[in-house]
Amino acid sequence: MRTVTATAAAVTAALAAGAAGVVAGRFASDVALKAPPGRPLPTEPRLTVHGTAAGQVTLTRDLAALRPGAYGLSGDGSHAVVGPVLPDAPHTADTVVRRLERVTHGSLDAGDAVRLTPNLYVGDPGTALGLDHADVDVPGELGNLPAWFVPGARRTWVIAVHGLGTTREHALNLIGFLHGARFPVLALAYRGDLGAPRSPDGLNHLGATEWRDLDAAMRYAVRYGARRVVLLGWSTGAAMALRAAADSGLRDLVSGLVLDSPVLDWRTTVRALAAARHTPAVLLPLAVRAAEGRTGMAGGAPGGTGGPGGADGSPARLRVPTLILHGPDDTVAPWADSRRLADRRPDLVTLHTVPHAPHGAMWNPDPAAYEETLRRFLTPLM
Repeated sequence: MRTVTATAAAVTAALAAGAAGVVAGRFASDVALKAPPGRPLPTEPRLTVHGTAAGQVTLTRDLAALRPGAYGLSGDGSHAVVGPVLPDAPHTADTVVRRLERVTHGSLDAGDAVRLTPNLYVGDPGTALGLDHADVDVPGELGNLPAWFVPGARRTWVIAVHGLGTTREHALNLIGFLHGARFPVLALAYRGDLGAPRSPDGLNHLGATEWRDLDAAMRYAVRYGARRVVLLGWSTGAAMALRAAADSGLRDLVSGLVLDSPVLDWRTTVRALAAARHTPAVLLPLAVRAAEGRTGMAGGAPGGTGGPGGADGSPARLRVPTLILHGPDDTVAPWADSRRLADRRPDLVTLHTVPHAPHGAMWNPDPAAYEETLRRFLTPLM
């Protein structure tokens, strides 16, 4: 009798542990599958504002606060733009002083918690950049998708899609440059974004289903005069671009891909985001397994570099010139995956390596160098 009781207790304990593991994995996967658009990723450390002066802001000393270049500074109800570290300012062992370019809205006060973001602009192309544009609706499979259209003289359109932790405002960093090069630009909000339909399960599929909204944007562009399209994506938007270039019925109209910080292995990204939320290492495989079960994503990547399930966007399926802008400091989407893709397809892929830049922010350390690289890539595609 005692043996039966002990066995029953062991089985009950095992079942309870298994159920707890499922719940823990599900919770850990939420950070990737329910990442709110426009909220900085948990990989970005929270900094404290220690004070502001004329054209200066003092922040907590951290590797993030020491990054070169220009960034948005996102707080609770506030947004500002900071430039480079000021070497002659009175730094301390605990603080860093950066140039304060502008406060876009709200205020920066001592004690405020803020995070760096790649978005320098808020608003729309009109309010942020002074550009004529139209607010348009792109018919998608789940409903209308809001988009900004900035007209240009060329018949090759650039369709821009943001990624994790951002919104279509991220495209404002480049819309001015693209407009100067006379490209029509369509910046898309897709399923899960503010004003766009929710996905049926309410989850982010890291590009695996969202690419169909990009396909809808391609159809919209052709309907309104585009003869060719360049797909420009950040993060999971880059995975969407890879998938659309391979599987869209309009893939023959794609003349090039621009991929910033591409998510080429969604498993690694899920693990990285879960770890950033202080998920114990032993639970990280459960987070990946939960993401698979909840979304139906197979192994490999939505726009991946091969492996199980990677045929959706494997190197063999690349058909057009591709510019990848990525760097080794990206902790969300490994730069090594981009390097491998470039090594396997040197006939089509150009890799521009950007040091000292976090995920999705390859433009921010040196906008001029980024834009010159982009100009050289786009010139033959015009």
